[in-house]
Amino acid sequence: MFTIGEFAALGRVSVRMLRHYDRIGLLRPAAVDPRTGYRHYQAAQLGRLNQVIALKELGLTLDQVRAVLDDDLDVAELRGMLRLRRAQLAAQVAADTARLAAIEARLRMLETEGRMTEGNVVLKEIPPVRVAELTAVAASYEGPDIGPVIQPLYPELFRRLDPADVQPTGPGIAWYERRDDGEAVVVHAGVTVGADPSAARDFAVVDLPALPAAATVLHHGPMDAVEASMRVLARWSEENGWRAEGYAREVYLDYRPDAPEKGVTELQIPVSRR
Repeated sequence: MFTIGEFAALGRVSVRMLRHYDRIGLLRPAAVDPRTGYRHYQAAQLGRLNQVIALKELGLTLDQVRAVLDDDLDVAELRGMLRLRRAQLAAQVAADTARLAAIEARLRMLETEGRMTEGNVVLKEIPPVRVAELTAVAASYEGPDIGPVIQPLYPELFRRLDPADVQPTGPGIAWYERRDDGEAVVVHAGVTVGADPSAARDFAVVDLPALPAAATVLHHGPMDAVEASMRVLARWSEENGWRAEGYAREVYLDYRPDAPEKGVTELQIPVSRR
């Protein structure tokens, strides 16, 4: 038999961990010296130790590990437990991927800081425009909330246009409006059309009103890095005595879903004199 230190080294775990497993009844020593209290283990117990470690790495709690090893769970319960853990890990990976994308966007924004100037801003009147659109609600106007909501709307909108014999006559236009119940935002994914409204269609045709004065700027690249362009608009508005009114419209002049770094979007934010 092996001392607890020898067994810990063989199993690549700590002595403290083995003592804890003993206390909770997960892995008892093969023998305990009645005089000294020293624990001793057999080589065969390495198998159970390895099972404990493997199940822990799957994310099971020690109580769940003990239930599995003591055959207190049937196969169906174990399968359900592992499927739940798989779903949890998949959700975690998705969240981490989204956070990584946000960090990358912030880095790109910092790298482009200062390249755009207020001279890139154009003040102009925006005429009314008719769009076919689909809408959905995002939890807030923040990029991580808006992106997952608006991105699937455009493929679905174009899928519905063809059977309705409605053809785009201009660029896509996204616009936003705050709901009355807090931070939530209604996301409008639209594309310019010449069709008349019809209740028979499974999408809406609406007229966006004219903007008598809008501060506009061309944003180059993916929309997850749009904050830098928005700051340019904010600085221009402040320095020139204009007040921003509501959210910016996004006019996708060169829409590149497969290569967003090559996309060109005009941001149009309504303004009024202070």
